Amino acid sequence: MSSAEGGPVDGRGDERPVAGGAPPAEEEPRRGGGLTGALREVVVVVVTALVLSLLIKTFLVQAFYIPSESMQPTLEVGDRVLVSRLTPGPFELERGDVVVFTDPGGWLDQAPAPDRTPVGAAVADVLSFVGVLPEDSGDHLIKRVIGLPGDTVSADGTGELVVNGEPVEERYVYPGDLPSAEAFSVVVPEGRIWVMGDHRSDSLDSRAHTQLEGGGTVPLDDVVGRAVLLVWPLDRWDWLGQGEDAFRRVPPPAASGTGVEQGGATPTAPVAGS
Repeated sequence: MSSAEGGPVDGRGDERPVAGGAPPAEEEPRRGGGLTGALREVVVVVVTALVLSLLIKTFLVQAFYIPSESMQPTLEVGDRVLVSRLTPGPFELERGDVVVFTDPGGWLDQAPAPDRTPVGAAVADVLSFVGVLPEDSGDHLIKRVIGLPGDTVSADGTGELVVNGEPVEERYVYPGDLPSAEAFSVVVPEGRIWVMGDHRSDSLDSRAHTQLEGGGTVPLDDVVGRAVLLVWPLDRWDWLGQGEDAFRRVPPPAASGTGVEQGGATPTAPVAGS
């Protein structure tokens, strides 16, 4: 991409006539021309890289790290994941997708600000902005999509989840956990999704926020994207698309749409977890 720049022409190959009888004095090369050209090239490369990184973060992928145990065993604390910003958008969300979304309101406590010097904070902000550093937990959450708009999701507190009348075998759920220890039934409103963590006994997910607007569902507009790849640590590198298999037999939602406009869950027991 880069190319070498030549120095100034010294005129020795020029065919211009010479005044007088004495040969012209050689022109002294301009000092610093090579250094200036090199610095200019470095600046161009850096700016181009930052612009490309910003475009990639804005339209393609973004890095996030996992701050809690709510998605175990799929994701552990400190894992880094790449999130595709093309879903939802050009690509549609599917049941079983792991998604990152901003706090719909009231899901998260205010996180303490990191202890950084002003210079360190500025550098971290810039690198996070362009996508070089992972986005911190901030106001983002990561959960698995269980219900799409119009779906009926229910649990009796002892057995499998049921989506649109079809039991779902969720092999990604934390070993020893029930699919849901709390009984509930919800019809997901249009434009929203129902999400749950894989560590069901340690996840404050849609079940824990039924008292909020939307009855615990998350607006599609708040979804940042779909987590597609676990990239760190390297020994846990993995594709994050296997959850969709659990929902292959789930039929489309009923056409009647009864209760869709109201949405929300009707829990019959309190939610535990953190």
